[in-house]
Amino acid sequence: MAACVARRCLSVLGRYRRGAVQSSVAFDVRPAERVAPRCVCVCCVQQKRTLTSRNRPEGKVLEPVGVFEVPKQQGKYETGQLFLHSVFGYRGIVLFPWQARLYDRDVAFPVSEKVDPSAAQGAKEVKGKTHTYYQVLIDARDCPHISQRSQTEAVTFLANHDDSRALYAIPGLDYVSHEDILPYNSTDQVPIQHELFERFLSYDQTKVPPFLARETLCAWQEKNHPWLELSDVHRETTENIRVTVIPFYMGMREAQNSHVYWWRYCIRLENLGTDVVQLRERHWRIFSLSGTLETVRGRGVVGREPVLSKEQPAFQYSSHVSLQASSGHMWGTFRCERPDGSHFDVRIPPFSLESNKDEKTPPSGLHW
Repeated sequence: MAACVARRCLSVLGRYRRGAVQSSVAFDVRPAERVAPRCVCVCCVQQKRTLTSRNRPEGKVLEPVGVFEVPKQQGKYETGQLFLHSVFGYRGIVLFPWQARLYDRDVAFPVSEKVDPSAAQGAKEVKGKTHTYYQVLIDARDCPHISQRSQTEAVTFLANHDDSRALYAIPGLDYVSHEDILPYNSTDQVPIQHELFERFLSYDQTKVPPFLARETLCAWQEKNHPWLELSDVHRETTENIRVTVIPFYMGMREAQNSHVYWWRYCIRLENLGTDVVQLRERHWRIFSLSGTLETVRGRGVVGREPVLSKEQPAFQYSSHVSLQASSGHMWGTFRCERPDGSHFDVRIPPFSLESNKDEKTPPSGLHW
């Protein structure tokens, strides 16, 4: 996939940098089945590798995008950092960071903290650790090429009070984990095509990175903070299929003389192995503080039954849940199928649905 292309770009660039050669990188963000890894053009001052008519896929054109930077192992990326997503391959730019608590159920427990194997799976305590995520804009040119693997309208908000179920989305807005960032720089003053780019960011060539937050971005972040905030991330792996869940509180609405609380949750499935698997069914258990326990079963997710392979190992989507209580819990499984027809269940890590303590009115539109 595009991430493979990106990694090849990075490795080639690394070899040139070790030779003290200033390099610029051109990469294509389309999936690997359409663009093979050899379709990487690295243009250097002293060396030049270009595509010829023999190895350029018909109809495919590579164009210079920027120069890769060394990914940060420590610290965080600043507002205005350009990047390539290491998993989904799209170009993006960082708006601002979030500090989340990552609850990773794959992390081994110290001997003193091991739980009784006979205890229920959901009973073991998982200690969270601080992890950095970023609010980012996705380049609109790349959205058509990733729409089958990652929703580009996944960040949603409640609409006005007249309709308790009405939602609206901001296209091309995403949350990205620190390790998924492949940073690069560009001399282009508008390197990302997004309707909010110039409204949120300004160009200053004397700064690094040269894209600075405008007052509109700061005001938008402050006013919409309760509905954008990422606080908890949950992760668990079953038979090489890793599931990551990020819940978001969306607000409360009144409907038929009762309060309805809304959450959205973003889920990413990743195949860490080599065997091809296909997601066939979902099975959810939803517990509400009001005392109800609901079971939801269905085919696939968001109308799809994605295939997770070595070439395209990840799928990401968002969905919503509402409760007539201010908090609850969700957990469940995904039923996956192997090429030989056998099935296995992948655990979805349990996560809490919590409402904000200082309840405010959710936005009814973009706030500037």
